[in-house]
Amino acid sequence: MMDIKKRILEGDRLALAKLITMAENNRPEATEVIKEMYYRTGNAYLIGITGLPGAGKSTLTAKLAKAYSKMGKKIGIVACDPTSPYTGGAILGDRIRMQELFTDPNIFIRSMGSRGHLGGLSKGTRAAIRAMDIFGMDYIFIETVGVGQSEVEIAGTADTTVMVLAPGLGDDIQAMKAGIMEIGDIFVVNKADREGAEKTSREIEAMLDLNERSSWRPRVILTVAQDNKGIEDVLYAIDEHMRYLKDSGIFDNKRRENIKNELLELLTQNIMAEIMSGLSKEDLMGIVDKVAKRELDPYSASTDIIKQTRIGGCR
Repeated sequence: MMDIKKRILEGDRLALAKLITMAENNRPEATEVIKEMYYRTGNAYLIGITGLPGAGKSTLTAKLAKAYSKMGKKIGIVACDPTSPYTGGAILGDRIRMQELFTDPNIFIRSMGSRGHLGGLSKGTRAAIRAMDIFGMDYIFIETVGVGQSEVEIAGTADTTVMVLAPGLGDDIQAMKAGIMEIGDIFVVNKADREGAEKTSREIEAMLDLNERSSWRPRVILTVAQDNKGIEDVLYAIDEHMRYLKDSGIFDNKRRENIKNELLELLTQNIMAEIMSGLSKEDLMGIVDKVAKRELDPYSASTDIIKQTRIGGCR
């Protein structure tokens, strides 16, 4: 592990890729490296890119990353793609859509399958972010799978969340009223050369008028990312939101809240691992059968399972 740490400090991108792969595969060596180099984290600014499928998230991310690269910034991109619940495979389409970035020495892209993880992010997303932060990235983009309401998890990870919409996607604005609209710090109406872009923009503005709980008023920006139109406006809005967070003192509080979310997620994973390590498949299926036959209720079953482990013995 000393070798991979040394190579990462030297800026070896292959070492970074290897560390992320190990973390995604739950290799304990990756955890040890991240633990030992954790002191190097906290410097990258995290930008979440989310929204409905087909809105152009990948194109927008690519154009923003390219613009930051031209400024001499180091950029990391974690692009989460959906995993098939049947084959376990992921399309990893962002590797195709972001081809133009692969030759840029300032940009590192990692596509990750969601592996059944809800919330729009991959299970290995946080570890990948830590690895890129350790590597010295200035900005890290986290692009979600784009599946609707479950995208809310991005708000517990990113510093600035960009919600990407496009005209002609049906009743997208109305469908997003139930909470997902609240996570956007910046709204981008992409593919603005299409009919209905101005109408979509007005609908977003009208909905934002109803939200008086925050001192930050999200900007609504029209873009045609494919043609680089509006990209400068999005860059300005990201910088504006970053300055707002830091000047208001919200930035540190938000980072602390995000760390709390990460700790709770790790606790959940560790507790589940501990429980499952003390429960054989036969025992589990035996309990499942009892619940299925109505001989046992699921609430009592879950309590019994916990009692059978070391966790249940810690009183």
